[in-house]
Amino acid sequence: MTSDQLCFLPALELRRLLRARALSPVELLSAILARVEAIDGRLHAFVTLDSERALALARRQTDEAPTGPLHGMPVSIKDLEQTADLRTTFGSKFMERNIPAIDGAVAARVRAAGGIIFGKTNTPHYGHKDMCDNLLGPPTVNPWRLDRTSGASSGGAGAAVAAGLGPLAQGSDGAGSIRIPSSLCGIFGFKPSFGRVPYWPNSDIWASRSHNGPMTRTVRDAALFMDAIAGHDPRDPTSLETIEGSWIDACDGDLRGLRVGYSSDFGYASVDPEVRAASARAAHRFEELGCEVIDVVPGWEDPRRFASALWDASMAYRYGRLFRERPDWVEPSLAIMIERGLRMSAVELGEAGMARSAFYDRAQAFMAGFDLLLTPQMPCTAWRHDGYPEIGGSPAPEIFDRVPFTFPFNLTGWPAASVPCGFDSAGLPVGMQIVGGWHRDRLVLRAAAAFEAVQPWADRLPPLP
Repeated sequence: MTSDQLCFLPALELRRLLRARALSPVELLSAILARVEAIDGRLHAFVTLDSERALALARRQTDEAPTGPLHGMPVSIKDLEQTADLRTTFGSKFMERNIPAIDGAVAARVRAAGGIIFGKTNTPHYGHKDMCDNLLGPPTVNPWRLDRTSGASSGGAGAAVAAGLGPLAQGSDGAGSIRIPSSLCGIFGFKPSFGRVPYWPNSDIWASRSHNGPMTRTVRDAALFMDAIAGHDPRDPTSLETIEGSWIDACDGDLRGLRVGYSSDFGYASVDPEVRAASARAAHRFEELGCEVIDVVPGWEDPRRFASALWDASMAYRYGRLFRERPDWVEPSLAIMIERGLRMSAVELGEAGMARSAFYDRAQAFMAGFDLLLTPQMPCTAWRHDGYPEIGGSPAPEIFDRVPFTFPFNLTGWPAASVPCGFDSAGLPVGMQIVGGWHRDRLVLRAAAAFEAVQPWADRLPPLP
């Protein structure tokens, strides 16, 4: 087996080899770091590497008994998650030299599970958008086409996993930030139920819509990561109680008898015809799995207007002061959001919050009739990283027009996964979204694993050496 082939093995297979001592943590990490060195100059997936400390830990672990589910496993952390003694920039010039004293909740759990944090992956300025560029360095590009975006805000993570730059990547998702790059880069991404994985520190805990979760090449690899990071943390008052049993076991079992809704556009979203066709074919493969698949229009109000208002307001009260101090350090797209948020009245913000509550009620009533909901993950495939896509023949400069299928399930807090389901005529990945009701995380993983069994994807690699 070549070093590059090793980099594309599933994490569960790597764990088996590590535990059998057929592979050492040093050998595995060295192979991944060599691949990062060879190709990341073109992808720009990583903003900071911690090679020396990671290799030192790998050497210690070589002679140790496994300490947890990720023992000896290289893990990348998104640069919105703080890491002790390792630069954490949040994609911002304001934080360019920030070195935290302590780990965030997920980074701490990765270390406790034996994972080896070897680098931080790129993100846009404070994770505010769906394209992975910022003022600190080059944009992260897509391994399938280097002139296309990786998506964001977990764009560095998505590009890294797709390109074999580590088997496990942590992502976070406030409006689609795990699922967008997972879809555009052709990997698996899982946004668990809100609170399933703790989010700490979080300065906006009571208004948060952000979920931590795994980005991997296979469904069971994501379940392995969940074994390490899911569960209650008293520092996060929204975090959920720990579920007994392995998340890997949750991937087993059939789907016979499930009632599954499929919506191609929610009745209002523009969708590229090739994406619509690929996701429809994939959705109806659930009939082969014993499900009843029903084409549906959910009937809820288009949430883009009030979701955009909530997003703009959060950008304004989090970063408005910084914008006033150094407007030249704020990306133009973030500045627009901040300025809109600063113009918003308290009444307008309250109305947006009430609209979110009404949306949840409608969505919950709809979902009561189904076990799962399937949708396209994105309305288009990856577009040029220096522009905006055309969707349905019209340009889409507004972010919420580009992500109509992702952010609704941040508003509800439901679990959702992005599974690769095909390619367009340009050879770019297409993703399908699998959504479950509140706290039905394990069903979503089981459905994703069942789909992966009938339509596997991990053996198709991007055209990078």
